[in-house]
Amino acid sequence: SVRLPEEDMQFRTRETVRGEKSIKVTFEAKKGGELVAYAEDEATWIKELGQPEEEVKPTEEAPVSPHLKYETEGDAVTITGCDKKASGALIIPATIEGKTVTSIGDEALRNCSSLTSITIPDSVTSIGEAAFFMSFNLTSITIGDGVTSIGDYTFSQCRSLTTIEVSAGNVNFTDVNGVLFNAEKTVLLTYPAGKTGDNYDIPNSITTIGGSAFLSCTSLTSITIPDSVTSIGDAAFSGCRSLTSITIPDGVTSIGVAAFYGCERLTS
Repeated sequence: SVRLPEEDMQFRTRETVRGEKSIKVTFEAKKGGELVAYAEDEATWIKELGQPEEEVKPTEEAPVSPHLKYETEGDAVTITGCDKKASGALIIPATIEGKTVTSIGDEALRNCSSLTSITIPDSVTSIGEAAFFMSFNLTSITIGDGVTSIGDYTFSQCRSLTTIEVSAGNVNFTDVNGVLFNAEKTVLLTYPAGKTGDNYDIPNSITTIGGSAFLSCTSLTSITIPDSVTSIGDAAFSGCRSLTSITIPDGVTSIGVAAFYGCERLTS
């Protein structure tokens, strides 16, 4: 093809894929409607094209409705980000472009402060560290059957979060009244920071209070720890600024770093 004179062109710039490489393309159209494409970063013509809406495909890094960013490896998709303008309910799809969504990456939905709920499909097996960190208006999260691992600080600073719901078919995690546990209910993983009520009795089956389990649960004034507990994780009660008293049972053998940091009203 021969590059057209400036006055005979109409310009539309898009991203497209050539092999495995993402390149910027300017479509240049004659007034008669014939379209050709010029790859600016390769300084060469690519090929004759028909209508670009039919021929040009978005790159895998482009946002996908609703506002998700992602990466692929083989047939697996990892959610890596979210448009910070996204708001309301976010339902993560089980597949993207025919490939299975298997994981939510570290800090993937960090600071998505306008989201109010997130639903995770059964296809997802892992949720990365701080995946929902500082999603301030998030009130509920639904975890699918397939999740086998949840990273540290996943729900930290989700100060409006009231409910974590786990699908009944999940064999690794469960919830009781919106509080997240391992399936055996021996480890308390997360008490949602926005949950109402000023006291909470930890179930008698619990042996471990996980790291940051009660982080910034500012409504709680008292927490009862049963004799079954032997371990309290790092920052377990950090930021519980309304907490006034807590009793540590005789069986506790380890208390993590900063377990009670920021508990400014704690007197005993």
